[in-house]
Amino acid sequence: MKIINVRTSRPYDVIIERDSLKKSGHLISDIIKSKKAVIITDDTVNKLYSGTLLNSLSENGIEASVFVFPHGEQSKNLTVLGKIFDFLCEKRITRSDFLIALGGGVVGDITGFAAASFLRGIEFIQIPTTLLAQVDSSVGGKTAIDIAGGKNLVGAFKQPALVICDSDTLHTLPQEELSCGMAEVIKYGMIRNEKLFEITETHNISNIHKVMDEIVYTCIDIKRNIVENDEFDKGERMILNFGHTLGHAIEGWHNYKNYTHGMGVAVGMCMITERFCTPEITERLKKCIESYKLPISTEAPLNELLPYCSTDKKCESDSISYIVCEKIGSAEIRRVSVSEFEKLMEG
Repeated sequence: MKIINVRTSRPYDVIIERDSLKKSGHLISDIIKSKKAVIITDDTVNKLYSGTLLNSLSENGIEASVFVFPHGEQSKNLTVLGKIFDFLCEKRITRSDFLIALGGGVVGDITGFAAASFLRGIEFIQIPTTLLAQVDSSVGGKTAIDIAGGKNLVGAFKQPALVICDSDTLHTLPQEELSCGMAEVIKYGMIRNEKLFEITETHNISNIHKVMDEIVYTCIDIKRNIVENDEFDKGERMILNFGHTLGHAIEGWHNYKNYTHGMGVAVGMCMITERFCTPEITERLKKCIESYKLPISTEAPLNELLPYCSTDKKCESDSISYIVCEKIGSAEIRRVSVSEFEKLMEG
């Protein structure tokens, strides 16, 4: 077992251990004394892991109900959020009870936001079952849903009470989901850790599981450090958005259908890097990304992507932030007007 303590305004532990899902009830009962919970998950993860989690909770005297919604980014919306609230009322959840997010990034985002807003805030636990959620979205306290105006535009900062990462769950991921998570792993190497990037570029989608424990721990530790320095995303934490400004735009252009977040981030990193960095760094990044079956370009016309960027949550007034890694392992935050950003990208 490895434990990373995240020292934010509400400190909590991230537990990284194989087969830890089976003892999650014990781990949770050490942190939260309530004996009533609601597990929120999607229809894919529910079939795989809800039974194991329910058994573990029951063994530790915790009564739990399960709310299941259709998998995918399309479910991260106001309608599903409203159904979650209705379910919590039906189960008579009180302020002393808690939620458990069992699943990937979509599950964690909407569960965290529900926990932040129901009864003006109740506790929640993250049990991420995808690589993307383990290395990125489950840690740091960002929660959100999508609305018609854009991705993640409505949300709240809500730190979990505990994060349990069972890397055995990653073995059930389809290749597309594993690739999606690897986009975020590559991002972490680019922005903060050259050694991590070298690990990713010397492996590929078929053998990355050999070093998965090291990857998960390293990524979470990087994020822990960044979040502790900038919990509410006012400065340094913005480097975590490398590839995301254009990545979110690409997702939006595809209407969040048949195009994963990781695919968008991968292309977004390439588009920024090829415009602002050396051909050598660009080539290393593209080669690494392709080894994880991720795209390095998009069919979406740039002039159709740029309007999405101007409505992104990274915009402030008439300016926008974007991240450049001129050296692998080091990131720079640049802020320009939206119009200047458009000129730079079109140039």
